Amino acid sequence: MRPTVLLFDIDGTLVTTGGAGRRSLERAFELLHQRRDACSRISFSGMTDRSIARQGLEAIGVAVTEPGIDALLAQYVECLRDEVQRVPVEKYRVHAGMREAVKAGLDAGMAVGLGTGNVRAGAEVKLARVGLYEHFSFGGFGDDHELRPELIRRGAERGLEKLKVQEARVVIIGDTPKDVSAAQAIGAQSIAVATGGFTVEALKEAGATWAFETLADAGALDALLKG
Repeated sequence: MRPTVLLFDIDGTLVTTGGAGRRSLERAFELLHQRRDACSRISFSGMTDRSIARQGLEAIGVAVTEPGIDALLAQYVECLRDEVQRVPVEKYRVHAGMREAVKAGLDAGMAVGLGTGNVRAGAEVKLARVGLYEHFSFGGFGDDHELRPELIRRGAERGLEKLKVQEARVVIIGDTPKDVSAAQAIGAQSIAVATGGFTVEALKEAGATWAFETLADAGALDALLKG
């Protein structure tokens, strides 16, 4: 088997968090800027935390600075720690086939990491509740870059470093067309799952290398492991 880097998205792909992320950001805006509605017209699908924060600040007329974004996201993570614990167990779940896929990649000696717009601390909070974070030793995060293709590129580079190789097969696992386009931007393959807000057909139209309803579908694990 050739060297392979797997990068998993979080929201809508690995897990559903019952809206904890949006509520946490609303609370952060309210605490720092007295506006809970800053992100009311922003779709979070496929976005990075820094990009959401930037757009929210712009929406309420607050001057956007990098320290200002940093402060907002730090407050967001603190709110997230609380919100994640409040979500009922039936609304906070790991999507079908994901635990098995992560284990299979690790068992096969692949570099298994995260490719997410979440800042690293937020990723840890979201995945720790369901016992998944400990399986990911690296990744590309919202801390690395505001643009998804660039943070995905950084995650792929870290995967190569982990494998101690110069080249490898890179597979991005996500649930949005933005995950697919980020994969295309760095010359990676993509496995798209319809566990977020997009159908299999829409993900195929976006150019996904493979698209499934879930990673528990027939053929999904073979695509992941063998290409």
